[in-house]
Amino acid sequence: QVQLVESGGGLVQAGGSLRLSCAASGRNFSRYAMGWFREAPGKEREFVAAISRSGGSTYYADSVKGRFTISRDNAKNTVYMQMNSLKPEDTAVYYCAAKYTVNSGTYYDTPSGYDYWGQGTQVTVSS
Repeated sequence: QVQLVESGGGLVQAGGSLRLSCAASGRNFSRYAMGWFREAPGKEREFVAAISRSGGSTYYADSVKGRFTISRDNAKNTVYMQMNSLKPEDTAVYYCAAKYTVNSGTYYDTPSGYDYWGQGTQVTVSS
């Protein structure tokens, strides 16, 4: 089992940057594929980015491709998401998620693919 705690959210102007972190406690972090999702008011939770347990494979939603970068440091039990060129439509609560997998190159892009979730961190982008 793993517990996830997100941090790094905040208020930023359009065009600015933020880096989200998700710290995991528990054993065997390197055996979990990780993902970031977001949920805006009145909308369903949507996929943002995912990374395989080795970090060798990444996948992004079209809406963030080229602006966001997901990465992980298995020695620190942490996954990151660097968000650049932020837009007002990026405003949402951002959640990280973990999925135990035996496949080193696998990632998941749907909420149902994940077993564990953090509590979320608010990102607000002003115009």
